Amino acid sequence: MNGTRRQIGRWSIRWDESLADRAYDEGWWTDRTLADALADASRETPERVLLVDGSVLLTARTLHSKALSLAYAMQARMQQGSVVSFMLPNWHEAAVIYAAATLAGMVANPILPSLRDHDLRFILSDADTRMIFIPQQFYGFDYADMLRRVAADLVSAPEIVVVRGEAGDLTSFDALLDRPIDAIVTEIAPDDVRMVMYTSGTTGRPKGVLHTHNTLHALLRQIGEHWLVKPGDSFLVPSPISHIGGSIYAFEAPLLLGSRAVLMDKWDANIAVELMMAQRVTHMAGATPFLQKLLEAARLADTQLPDLKVFICGGASVAPSLISEAVSYFTRARVSRVYGSTEVPVTTVGALSERAMPEAAETDGKPGIAEVVLRDGNEICARGPQMFVGYLHEADEMSAFDDAGFYRTGDQGAFTESGYLVVTGRIKDLIIRNGENIAPKEIEDLLIGHPDVVDIAIVGIPDARTGERACAVIIPNGDAMPGVVNLADFLAGFGVAKFKFPERVELRTELPKNEAGKVLKHVLRNQLSGV
Repeated sequence: MNGTRRQIGRWSIRWDESLADRAYDEGWWTDRTLADALADASRETPERVLLVDGSVLLTARTLHSKALSLAYAMQARMQQGSVVSFMLPNWHEAAVIYAAATLAGMVANPILPSLRDHDLRFILSDADTRMIFIPQQFYGFDYADMLRRVAADLVSAPEIVVVRGEAGDLTSFDALLDRPIDAIVTEIAPDDVRMVMYTSGTTGRPKGVLHTHNTLHALLRQIGEHWLVKPGDSFLVPSPISHIGGSIYAFEAPLLLGSRAVLMDKWDANIAVELMMAQRVTHMAGATPFLQKLLEAARLADTQLPDLKVFICGGASVAPSLISEAVSYFTRARVSRVYGSTEVPVTTVGALSERAMPEAAETDGKPGIAEVVLRDGNEICARGPQMFVGYLHEADEMSAFDDAGFYRTGDQGAFTESGYLVVTGRIKDLIIRNGENIAPKEIEDLLIGHPDVVDIAIVGIPDARTGERACAVIIPNGDAMPGVVNLADFLAGFGVAKFKFPERVELRTELPKNEAGKVLKHVLRNQLSGV
């Protein structure tokens, strides 16, 4: 099964005929795509608001019109199946770009706006991006200048399109939309690759996760069935649209589930409460800090958010007490932990069949459409119709799947007697801080070049606010005293994103290692966590 593949254009994907047949037979996969759903919405409910972005209300008709114009411009510039990247905050323009890429038969590649030269250069080269959309500036950072630097280092640089700002020598987003449309001629198949999203692994190199129209369709169908989503419901979307969660609530759910997305480009819990009241938000999903801050802000505003039906919490360690506290305060909402990854999104759907179920706080929920098994060492392995169709590079799949085609998550778990999954730890070294993935080896490989560092190991330690934080355990050079600040300065010189910087430094005379010389990170984690 691991050797079964299918070639679609430039993309080589994993393919299991029997699992595909089952997904089609059960209705999780269909012969329709998001392009069909957008055309239907524009024709049948043209004035329905799909997205709210501040004062901008994006209707089905407007989204379809803008996406058609942009798709035409894309087709004039690149071959079908090319990668279109966007490094944008949660702005409505990103939805136009995503829809346009779909209509034009391109592959969308959302990129975190918090990444800098080091990471961006790798992704654009690895994906062979042909067009990238950026803000001119955001949070005071000049993206246009960064892209000029990065593009100069690439053998084949993408066209750079500036959204919300002066383009100068680059391409203007608005100018692309002004072009007349002659025709959009595209044959789109539901099993085509439609998104590549990069996730950090433990190898130090981000990996491109491939999803098709159908894997995402299955994911949305599952959410609709298990998370009480009805047409007319609203999702607040403060989580980055460059993550699998933010992207599906903003781009897919409004068309496939009939919901509406209320976008936030900067997280402020007090503003979030105001938006949720004004827009009558029914659903929200986010990592632990989002729920913590939302609860604080709601109390401050003296509101229990009466329209909130569901809050899904995942992406980092979630304390059972936080779930219980939120359920107690938000008197209508069902609040639950869930578990998943970019590779197998929403592996478990939580515990939402009744409000205030104890399993919602004490476990990570029941599997939905995914099959979940525990292999050697109680490693959680999963497969299902929402599972990705492989990595961009087949070599990255060598140890990613077992012989039955289950994705090996690297996490450990256990099942309760009633079938709920409890994630007990991670086999992999991946650190999850505020829902962001940090690959320790990537940072270790850079910091080993610091003049004050002889040897280094980076581990994640529990943090009540962020879920985890990165701690650098260092053998210093002589009497040197490397600390958080000078390590941050060193990493900034490589253009590394700030969320990847170590937040704690411990100096040691030696690192615990096995006979093969491998650092025993579990020993360090236990020591630093006081276990």
